[in-house]
Amino acid sequence: MKAAVTKGLGQGFVVEDVTLAEPTGHEVRVEVRASGLCHSDLSVATFLGGEFPAVLGHEVAGVVTATGPDVTQVRVGDHVVGSLIQYCGACVNCLAGRTYLCERPETTVRAPGEAPRLSWNGEPVWNFSGLSGFAQEALIHENQLGVIPEEMPFAPAALLGCGVLTGAGAVLNSANVRQGETVVVMGAGGVGMNAVSGARLAGAGRIIVTDIEDGKLERARAFGATDVVNSRTSDPVEAVRELTGGGADHVFDFVGARPVTAQGFQMLGKGGGLYLIGIAGADAGIDVSALSALTYSQKVQGVYMGSSHLKRDIPFYASMYLQGRMNLDDLVSQEIALDEIDAGYEALKDGTTARVVVTDLLR
Repeated sequence: MKAAVTKGLGQGFVVEDVTLAEPTGHEVRVEVRASGLCHSDLSVATFLGGEFPAVLGHEVAGVVTATGPDVTQVRVGDHVVGSLIQYCGACVNCLAGRTYLCERPETTVRAPGEAPRLSWNGEPVWNFSGLSGFAQEALIHENQLGVIPEEMPFAPAALLGCGVLTGAGAVLNSANVRQGETVVVMGAGGVGMNAVSGARLAGAGRIIVTDIEDGKLERARAFGATDVVNSRTSDPVEAVRELTGGGADHVFDFVGARPVTAQGFQMLGKGGGLYLIGIAGADAGIDVSALSALTYSQKVQGVYMGSSHLKRDIPFYASMYLQGRMNLDDLVSQEIALDEIDAGYEALKDGTTARVVVTDLLR
């Protein structure tokens, strides 16, 4: 099959002929129909590193074409979405429904010494996060797949596995936003817009979005923001406190820069919570005033993958999309071919581009 191979840091994505193994155990072979470009993959390819050569890509949607002998949760012909959440299903956290905190995620990939899922020129290829979606086909553990209705288009479906789970999940699962509460979304990128969608589903009374780009803020209005604040031209803390009458119930930080995170804590009202999702650099973090946190019962919480259970949440968001209650179409700014991934990441540097999705797999 064809796959976009990353051969080393800064070497981009090159389409090569790669061998995909046959499914064993709980593995599922998926014919990839769409694969989203997420900044996490670019970070691995440019500075975080890992094992090379690698096939990256973790926002995957496609059709099941074969299953291993132990698979019980999906069947051939199912339309599925892959997710970064790797879980065993048997540890304490999994049994408590916290699959995003699985103690043994390594059970979803092949063990050392087993034949690799992917190989190129006879050498093993890193199966990134158990997905490797920048390819014509993928071999994925059934626990990492959520089944979606066949009528859902593949391009927006691909976004469900990461950006939607993370953004909407932070609101609905991590924060458990209730009807009438006030929400602030800091950062009007694609994941932030999913948080806006989640806040609408939760019935938030006010949804305030802050960013430094007017174009992104206008897009936020289209997704359902009730108020927008340009934090470059005005004081966002003052603006939020005025709009909310003293402070917000929930603030979601999708930026992850220390000054922005500090502003997020200052936006909180009594009993409010700040949720950390984005990481802009190695120094991301916050110094919390214990006096303020204690006096006003405020909290700071890290959020991984929107505290999601993919088997429940992926079908739910797909249903919300098909009912017209969740806007995903406007997140797909461009659709590209497998050999255009480098150009696609260049396009993402433009703040008006929400998400780029590979839909032409060069078949």
